[in-house]
Amino acid sequence: MRLVDGKVSPDIEAFREAALQCPLPAAVELIGEKWTFLILRGAFNGLQHFEEFQGGLGIARNILSDRLAKLVAGGILERTPDPRDGRKVIYALADKGKALLPVVIALRQWGEQWGSGPAAVVLADQRDGRPIRRICVQAEDGRNLELDELIWIERAEAHESQAAE
Repeated sequence: MRLVDGKVSPDIEAFREAALQCPLPAAVELIGEKWTFLILRGAFNGLQHFEEFQGGLGIARNILSDRLAKLVAGGILERTPDPRDGRKVIYALADKGKALLPVVIALRQWGEQWGSGPAAVVLADQRDGRPIRRICVQAEDGRNLELDELIWIERAEAHESQAAE
């Protein structure tokens, strides 16, 4: 940030450099397409075989094949032979894919609030059957944070302030 005409203004050069190094575009490139999210949703809900994804999503075989290949190449899904039927393949979430669960839930919750409205089915805690909380940005101490409470700082700075505690 810098002061311009008495107002705080973003440093455009620093913003551009940070934008070019941001991991968000690469993530969106890998998973940011409608069918990919539906495949991930299917995998989170136990679909494993090509035919299950194809039938459950109504996706064209060539598109499904392409998206599955990209998810496997990106380390999101693992492709292994089905031990019960050598003609079939099992697609299962890799650890990298399982780590997308909060992302998928957050997008679904956003869609319910700002898009299509509440869905008839909600995600609930298996133990007590209660709906899960909304995904939110939280401080390290657990406080919910809003956009105006956030700043970007260098990773080294964050480590320094943590070490000082």
